[in-house]
Order: sequence, then structure tokens, then C-alpha cells
Amino acid sequence: MIILDVEQNTDEWFKARMGIPTASSMDKILTSTGKPSTQSKAYMNKLLAEWYTGEHDSIKQNEWMERGHELESEARSLYGFMFDCEPKQVGLIYKDDRKLISCSPDALINNSVGLEIKSPAPHTHIEYLLNNKLPTKYKIQVQSSLYVTGFDKWVFQSYHPTMPPLIIEVGRDEKLIKLIDEASNNFIDEMLKKREQLKQLREAA
Repeated sequence: MIILDVEQNTDEWFKARMGIPTASSMDKILTSTGKPSTQSKAYMNKLLAEWYTGEHDSIKQNEWMERGHELESEARSLYGFMFDCEPKQVGLIYKDDRKLISCSPDALINNSVGLEIKSPAPHTHIEYLLNNKLPTKYKIQVQSSLYVTGFDKWVFQSYHPTMPPLIIEVGRDEKLIKLIDEASNNFIDEMLKKREQLKQLREAA
């Protein structure tokens, strides 16, 4: 595990994760049921385009994503107050020195537990509160983050300023993590082969 101390959503952060799969997009490689994703080819082409051009394909922010970034600091402070700890902000974590897969926790707790914060629309937060479990749509992201870091635990926090937070502690799902390992390594191997093809095409042009 290699921790890169940069601020998230800056040019330096985008550059550090450019052209490589990330935990937040792992569901484009593997679904929450452990099946290959139909988005895999398009996702690989996106990463190859970033690598080839040196320009990041930044995520278009919708209203609630922008609001989530604004509320993230509040949510992190609330968690620290509730559990008497100081969540530490980090930029990016690579799995190993190959730097071919990464995750970006919203904080680390005691350098051994990751924190993932979401600040969804009110009706979505209500749904999360009533279900009282990790939302399925974030299952792959959380398990992929555990895979990248090697940690045993991850905390999911859904935050809304006028409602109670949902805080769920998630352990490793070794069966799913094994599938993530296989799927991500196969994806990376194919991606590296296509990089070589693109190198040859560039040199021949």
C-alpha cells in the first residue's frame, strides 16, 4: 500500500489516478453479484484515452455530488466527534508500487480503517436509514477499497445535516475480494497489452 498525500479533486490528484482503475469505478469491471460488468470495455477505453492523451476525463458533477463534496467536511467532523477520533484526510492510495489500481478514502481512522462518506439527496438518505445496511450500489467500491489497502474494516457514512447519520462498519468479504482480485488483474493485463498496441500505432504514425 502506497499513500499519496495530495488533495482530492485537484489536478495533481486527477493526474495520479489517470488511466488506471479505481475502487469507485470497480463496478464497471465487476458487479455487486460478482459477475463481469457490461461497462468493462467502455471503461477500459476511457482509461486508455486518458493514458494516451495525458488528459483526465473528469467526472461531471451533478447537484447532489457537488453538495456531497461541500458537506463531506461536516460529516467527517461529526464522525470524529461521535467516536472520539480524528479522521485523517488522504489523497490517493495505490495497492502496490506498480501504481495500476487505487482508491481514494474520504478519511483514514487510526491508519487502519477507511471512511467512505456520502451526502445523498434527502429521499435517498431516508432510504439508507430505513434499510440500515451498506447500500448495494457501494458494495463493490467498499470491498475494492479493502482490497487495495489490505484493511480489515471500512466505515460507510451517509450524512444529511438535518437527519441522523447512517454509519455502517463493513468487514472484508473474502469471496468477493478474490473475485475483485481476479477481475482487476485480468482487466489490467488486457489494458497493458492495449497500451502496447497504442504505442506501436503512435510510433508508426
